[in-house]
Amino acid sequence: MSEPILQVRDLRVEYATPAGPAQAVGGVSFDLAKGEFLAIVGESGCGKSTLLFAVAQLLTYPGRLAGGEVLFDGVDFTTLKPEELRLHRWRDISVVMQSAMNALNPTLTIGAQLTDACKAHTEWSDEKIAQRSAEVLAMVAIDAVHLKSYPFQLSGGMRQRAMIAMALLLEPKLVIMDEPTSALDVVAQRSLMHQVETLRHQLGFAVIFVTHDMSVVSHYSDRLAVMYAGEIVELGPTREVFDRPEHPYSQGLMEAFPSLLGESKQLTGIAGNPPSLVDPPEGCLFAPRCAYANDECRSVRPELIAYGNHQVRCHLVARTRKNDA
Repeated sequence: MSEPILQVRDLRVEYATPAGPAQAVGGVSFDLAKGEFLAIVGESGCGKSTLLFAVAQLLTYPGRLAGGEVLFDGVDFTTLKPEELRLHRWRDISVVMQSAMNALNPTLTIGAQLTDACKAHTEWSDEKIAQRSAEVLAMVAIDAVHLKSYPFQLSGGMRQRAMIAMALLLEPKLVIMDEPTSALDVVAQRSLMHQVETLRHQLGFAVIFVTHDMSVVSHYSDRLAVMYAGEIVELGPTREVFDRPEHPYSQGLMEAFPSLLGESKQLTGIAGNPPSLVDPPEGCLFAPRCAYANDECRSVRPELIAYGNHQVRCHLVARTRKNDA
């Protein structure tokens, strides 16, 4: 992997609750290379979106950063003041949130909203802003005539692409996307993802992409991180994780969605429920739902251990690898 543009180290996020602090992200660490597409998957409530908010430093009460570092080009975002973070947002890092197509201001045209973003972060002339606005819309296959359109005059897919155009306005090095395809039909999803992938190769920005759609990540991501109960339980090259998932939770995810290839088979879910994040179990957080769990799994929290380019948080995998060595 090339020199990392982003280094996340032991990141922890807590939410205040009446029962006590809930650790939504528990000690997450990973690197992101320049131009890399990292996908993050996991069931609802596992901490995917919270992780993105923490990386972008967009947490609000009742969430708070409880520890860790977010190093972007060597600068620790967790130590910066709001006015210092403002210098990096949009220019270096931009965010496309879940249902972003509904985040556009309904009272302003697309052009006016792009202009506002430019004026907030640059000293460009009106002519340059107009030129750049037309350029970014063209990047996402929207005609410049729609600079005069209001959001309600665009389809859902076009509004979503307009948000991505806004995220690329100042050519950031990292684009964070939180389930940007969740509200789109499959045709619009494919069109949007094709545009993102083409632009990534053209402009060279890195992507962190959160989704529930396994088919999306299988086609477009370079690496895949599987999250469970606030932790990364498996991280590796996407094709490798799909073809040979090692963590029992990853295996369960792969068995829970249908394949278009091969023989048809019965889909199986993952029994049980995620643990309480206020009072988590002592050992492996997945142990209560794992068919392979033993006494060690229930009493000792496993570490995320690297095996070449693959990382897994599982005692079973650690024992198997040790026996094979």
